[in-house]
Amino acid sequence: MSRSYYLATPVPDAVHAALAGYDDLTKQLLFNRGVTEPEAVQQFLNPSYDTDRHDPFLLNDMERAVRRVLRAIVENEKVMVYSDYDCDGIPGAVVVHDFFKAIGFQNFEHYIPHRHYEGFGFSAYAVEKIAHSGTTLIITIDCGTSDHEAVDAAARYGIDVIVTDHHEPHAAHGPAAAAAVVNPKLGGTYPFDGLCGAAVVFKLVEALIARGNFAIKPGWEKWWLDMVGIATIGDLVPLTGENRVFARFGLDVLRKSRRPGLQHLFRKTRTSQRYLTEDDIGFTIAPRINAASRMDTPEDAFHMLAATDEADAGVHVAHLEKLNNERKGLVASMTKELKKRIHDMVEIPDVLVLGSPEWRPSLAGLAANSLAETYRRPAFIWGRDGNGVVKGSCRSEGSSSVVTLMNAATHLFLEHGGHHMSGGFSVRDEHIYTFGDTLNTTYRDLGTAAVVQEEQMIDAELALTDIASPLLRALASLAPFGMGNPKPLFSFREVTPVRVDVFGKAKEHLKLVFDVNGRDVEAIAFFATPTSFAVEPAVGQAVTLIAHVEQSFFMGRMQIRLRIVDIVNKNDINLADNV
Repeated sequence: MSRSYYLATPVPDAVHAALAGYDDLTKQLLFNRGVTEPEAVQQFLNPSYDTDRHDPFLLNDMERAVRRVLRAIVENEKVMVYSDYDCDGIPGAVVVHDFFKAIGFQNFEHYIPHRHYEGFGFSAYAVEKIAHSGTTLIITIDCGTSDHEAVDAAARYGIDVIVTDHHEPHAAHGPAAAAAVVNPKLGGTYPFDGLCGAAVVFKLVEALIARGNFAIKPGWEKWWLDMVGIATIGDLVPLTGENRVFARFGLDVLRKSRRPGLQHLFRKTRTSQRYLTEDDIGFTIAPRINAASRMDTPEDAFHMLAATDEADAGVHVAHLEKLNNERKGLVASMTKELKKRIHDMVEIPDVLVLGSPEWRPSLAGLAANSLAETYRRPAFIWGRDGNGVVKGSCRSEGSSSVVTLMNAATHLFLEHGGHHMSGGFSVRDEHIYTFGDTLNTTYRDLGTAAVVQEEQMIDAELALTDIASPLLRALASLAPFGMGNPKPLFSFREVTPVRVDVFGKAKEHLKLVFDVNGRDVEAIAFFATPTSFAVEPAVGQAVTLIAHVEQSFFMGRMQIRLRIVDIVNKNDINLADNV
């Protein structure tokens, strides 16, 4: 499959004039992101921690939440901090842990649900366990808005629940009847509804500090922004508005963080803390937090982040590395078996639907992604969770919408959801044996209706000679990148590699080398080979690269390089006027 690209519309004269103080590339990147007013540009490029955030008391139910938590602190009630098991909920739990420790409050515990047996969300099952611990207040993080059954169960045990969350309530039932539901998507009173779960609970902590008479140095809570930054970037919320503030300042704190667990992790993975970027969160920190829950022990990720003792932190980091390696091994084993099954097929179906009751659903998405890329077709991979429910994940090869497909066969599923490129599902037992045939029939019946007609924008066309420090400074001013502020994508027309190499233990990564006035410029693509792209690169033959420009600090070596997205013919990029 060849992806479709178009070159962004040139900056209009009026925008050029309004942004006269900026270089042409920065103007183009800002214009592509819809940021053109001088005041908005200043706020985007130089967000202020003091003025670009909103009053926490504007959040729905914040006053009620603060009063209830302060009462629990004053009366030394037993508090249970209940967080989701992912890279949003766990950092959020660390924020509350650090706050309680800072004010000298000790009567609290943490509860993180078991992914395989309890699943996502605030559950009545967990409430039954918590009820016998003497708890009188539960604070949820990154869950709870629509968990009516659990909130009602807590009420029967005389336990108040304060929900801090960022998920939409179920349309039919509304939010749960908790003591307070602090959620930017409720009430219509908060100016920005895109916060992640950790950011919401950080706002609660800010409000508690503002109202409580605590012996905390002014501004001390900013040290906890490292956790908010990890969650904001790792949970893929839009990096606009207040989230841009949390991501930018969260990275600043991460680069200085004194947490021994993080410092051990950076040393273990040879990550430069001083030059940490959003990519390091996405590829180093978040996967290890998620690996803990995928492999049964989410508490390991929490303890790694919350630890204050060097030796203790080192033990948790070593265990997380072991879990992460085991996770990689299990996924590799699953993928190997899946590919063998596909190899033995007489004919490969349009939609790959494969699974085993022995597999963990939490690992299915990683295997599905590999199959979708290898076989260029949608992949649905399933396993069976600890409660006997068939669950799985699906990935698109890039042109088909898995959500459209699932919506067209909704009778197969207990639950399903996601977006065009990826999703999750659980299957009714009576359909598991016909699941694959039905999805393939549905896919054929949909025809072009299953195809996503989208072109990807290229921010600007550059020459290899442009890859230098001024370009990096321009990119750094727009960072961090993520949802809502995509990493700039560039085209490099008619460039000729002098070397085409594969590297890595299994020769699974691609590297192209270009001679730029006697200087080597590298372009790399992880988990790709020369045949992975629309045009196969070869030494001495001109190609057009679609790539990001990045700065790498691996093992103390600074390198400016290209991260390949695609390799195409020069005429495969449409001009904006033709879109």
